[in-house]
Amino acid sequence: MGLAAVTDGWFTVNIRDAAWITNDAMGAACIFEGHASFPEVGYTLAVLQPGQPSGMYHSESDQEDFLVLAGECLLLVEETERQLRAWDFFHCEAGTKHAFVGAGEQPCVIFMAGGRSNGRATQYHVTELARRHGAAAPHETSESEQAYSHLPAWRPGPPTTWDGLPWG
Repeated sequence: MGLAAVTDGWFTVNIRDAAWITNDAMGAACIFEGHASFPEVGYTLAVLQPGQPSGMYHSESDQEDFLVLAGECLLLVEETERQLRAWDFFHCEAGTKHAFVGAGEQPCVIFMAGGRSNGRATQYHVTELARRHGAAAPHETSESEQAYSHLPAWRPGPPTTWDGLPWG
């Protein structure tokens, strides 16, 4: 399953040894947090195959920041589509509608960081842009269970292959 924080305090972990979850529709995610959530900022390392969304098109009550480390993706933001490549950075103010979709020929790796000061409220938005890219919830909602009800469940485990990944 990998390593994740189990108590408050500092720790280190290598990506290959960290806790991962995988979803056939949305790729894989390295989860640095375990039972002890980070109280101020959350972090995820997402691996998207071409065509896979990172999540449903949404907005959150806190700031988020994203750095593409490898590969390419489409950024769906405020009803526009932008191509991002390795080392492109996206700053997302609270309330900004967004999602990512893997693009290109190789996996896309995105480092994601998000604040937690405003209660982590999320609103899922249904738009034609999000539908076209498979990143639309079945209906507008603030409930993540409803937004992801049409997708397979996450399961423990790393990406099915390390091929094409920077640490592979």
